[in-house]
Amino acid sequence: MSASPDEPLFHTRVEDAWVDYNGHMNDAEYARVFSLAVEALMDRIGLDEAGRAEHGYTIYTLETHLCYRQQAHRGEGLSVTLTLLDSDAKRLHVLFTLNNVDGDVLATSEQMLMGIDVASGRPAPFPAPVAAELMTLPTAGDAWPSAAGRRIGIRRD
Repeated sequence: MSASPDEPLFHTRVEDAWVDYNGHMNDAEYARVFSLAVEALMDRIGLDEAGRAEHGYTIYTLETHLCYRQQAHRGEGLSVTLTLLDSDAKRLHVLFTLNNVDGDVLATSEQMLMGIDVASGRPAPFPAPVAAELMTLPTAGDAWPSAAGRRIGIRRD
């Protein structure tokens, strides 16, 4: 049974050091929050420090598409949810959504993640216990999120 896509994977607050000269969270810090969400995902699927050591396995980020929607401000509570868009034996296509405490979407990060055998440094299939945990992640189902699969470009009419 998969988890609810509305159930937060990760919680944090906007740190003072993350606020820039414009008075809101610097764009690089959004990437930091999403990176921390990848770590939370790894913990969730059994690739915490002990799991990485046991399986000799980790996850690398191959590609990311970050979209900024609204500003985040000093001290503001944040949560990140996850939607698994697709997967195969060694890759995850995911959408992370960053929300504030009011539930407003502040940013999204669509990512392609790759499972890596640590000893070889090469892609490898997910260990069986990790693959089983992946089956419990919230999925897009038939309702593909509008924030996913977007192209970057200047629209011409």
